[in-house]
Amino acid sequence: MKVTGKSGDGGTDGKGVVRVGGVLSFHVIFQCKRYKGSVGPGVIRDLRGALDGAADKGLLLTTGTITRDARGEAQRPGATPIDLIDGEELVQRFKDLQMGVEITKHTVEDVKVNRKWFDDV
Repeated sequence: MKVTGKSGDGGTDGKGVVRVGGVLSFHVIFQCKRYKGSVGPGVIRDLRGALDGAADKGLLLTTGTITRDARGEAQRPGATPIDLIDGEELVQRFKDLQMGVEITKHTVEDVKVNRKWFDDV
């Protein structure tokens, strides 16, 4: 993968080749969005425009959420597919790969008072 993100880069942050099982390969262009809110379909269309024959697939990563319309646009029939990773999935992947995170597990107990037991005492 090569990071290309900079001002005037045509809306992409990087490109590369993903190899699957040593048999298949896909040219991928990716875009990263640091959002608190939601990514809408316009962002997906902009990324797809940047693909314009330069890649087999797109990938959009965001720290925010992705709207239902954006998800539909990403998988629109007849258009170059774009995979999506939202903030929650991004954090989960970092946790799974133990990349840049420290995980501390806490045990939580839910204790309820049995009032009948006390009434009978």
